Amino acid sequence: MQKPLITSPGNPLIKQARALRQKKARNESGLFLVEGIHHVGEAVEAGWEIEAILYASGVLTSPFAHDLITRFSFKPQPVTSQVMESLADKENPQGIIAIVHQKKTQLKDLKPVAHAVALVSPQDPGNVGTILRSMDAVGAGALFLLDGGVELYHPTVVRASMGTLFWKPVIQTSFDNFREWARAGNYQLVGTSARASQDYRTLAPKNPWILMLGNEQKGLSAEQVSACDVTVSLPMQGRVSSLNLAVAAGVLLYEFVK
Repeated sequence: MQKPLITSPGNPLIKQARALRQKKARNESGLFLVEGIHHVGEAVEAGWEIEAILYASGVLTSPFAHDLITRFSFKPQPVTSQVMESLADKENPQGIIAIVHQKKTQLKDLKPVAHAVALVSPQDPGNVGTILRSMDAVGAGALFLLDGGVELYHPTVVRASMGTLFWKPVIQTSFDNFREWARAGNYQLVGTSARASQDYRTLAPKNPWILMLGNEQKGLSAEQVSACDVTVSLPMQGRVSSLNLAVAAGVLLYEFVK
């Protein structure tokens, strides 16, 4: 039997979902929002724990989405189009939102990977999501978020990752703990710096390796550069002095993953 239609934005479930737009609510509850047909489908297919699915039949026209709803082990919650619009993070909502449980992956839980990326205190959630997408494209195995920065379950990270967040392990830890773990696993740390003398096109990293990038404003610190086995630069021929973080990561990943 279908659940009763929710018509009020003041419904407790709707208020809970709306609160998850805020970092404090995500941190306190261990939940986050996933919006859109593709993203919700990836979360379900990847086996993440789903707290609730909200959908608006008047908006949800995709046959794939309707098929997705029938595959849940529990009944999704129908809402009106107006309620869905009050929850959506963008104009023209696709009509489906999931409340999903966060995952906390520890260094000790990570299986060996041949290639990975480490970001030190990234500031732009769009960059983090886009880098996850590029990692998936080349087959890189894991992402490390070091010393804080962007919150992993920020809505923009989720959206920009195009569902790859649900398939790639992401480990949030300190730089010191990461460095110790990488050394123990004999990972080659490949750093990036505008001041590095080696052109990225001349490097053939030794497996297993981890590409390490600093944040958008400061790059890697002197201590972090010294922790790397090798540091490379991307030559700039025009007037700009650097590339966007996600663009730089994509260029390097496609060059290094052979």
